[in-house]
Amino acid sequence: MNVRHLTFRLLQVYVAVIRTGSISQAAMDLHLTQPTVSLQIKRLTEAVGHPLLENREGLYKPTLVGKELYRAALDALTRFDDFKLFLNDAEQGNRGHFSLGIVTTAKYVVPRLLSPYAQQYPGVDVTLNIGNRETIVKRFDNQRDDLYLFSHPPTGNNVISGRFLRNPLVMIAPVTHWAARRDEVDIAALINERFLMREPGSATRMVTETWLRDHNIQLTKTLQIESNEAIRLSVETGLGLAVLSEHTLAQANANLAVVNVKGFPLLSHWYVVRSGDKRLPAAANQFLKFMNDHLNEWVEEKYVQNEIAKLILS
Repeated sequence: MNVRHLTFRLLQVYVAVIRTGSISQAAMDLHLTQPTVSLQIKRLTEAVGHPLLENREGLYKPTLVGKELYRAALDALTRFDDFKLFLNDAEQGNRGHFSLGIVTTAKYVVPRLLSPYAQQYPGVDVTLNIGNRETIVKRFDNQRDDLYLFSHPPTGNNVISGRFLRNPLVMIAPVTHWAARRDEVDIAALINERFLMREPGSATRMVTETWLRDHNIQLTKTLQIESNEAIRLSVETGLGLAVLSEHTLAQANANLAVVNVKGFPLLSHWYVVRSGDKRLPAAANQFLKFMNDHLNEWVEEKYVQNEIAKLILS
């Protein structure tokens, strides 16, 4: 048998003839002419090298070899029917994989986004890559991921971004700190306090330093700590004050207070970002659609700032 001469079309014609027992009926079902079906059966027989059909009382029945070919044809066609369904799901974004690069602070909001999505689309695998802003910007520049979450997105002509979540930055102190008991505190009264800061390049630090410069404030004592959790715990134990995202405080204990500083909270947002230079997988595009449609169900209304639609491919 010359397998190279077998085609899916030949197998489809053969299966139709077996099922109907008729050349003419198979031709009608397949929207072909009767001579075309007869020719296809002839080519298939020549490719196999054995008789495949015999006419019994006006109906075509498979020979012994024909029966085996029929079973093989059904296996092949059924498998590719399954593949067609899979391909359709993949093209619709219901199956597949995409990679999400997120800055460290985003891990406080990502579960609220991914958990309901994963429940509705169990056929999609998502890879999370977490790092500080410098690390995730490098991943963006190298197109390592499909989507990104930033609180201060990179710039450039290839950057496509949209806000989706308000990210208020608040000043925190131990509950025993004098400022925690005031109705309002001016930042000038706190300049001699020790402030715990994220590393240079951190979006929280950039927003804070910009605000301080705008108000002609120069902090006198700072301590750099490259972890929101470590900063939060250090504030609780009295090491200093800090500015952190309100979203990071959900699990804070009673030893922590938000100081009502005049001009706070500082305005910041979370952004979903993709590169205009990279093809967006269908699964990633489906995730954007899901975020756009259900964001109000996942987070409190006061935090929603939905511009996701500008990233979605039509």
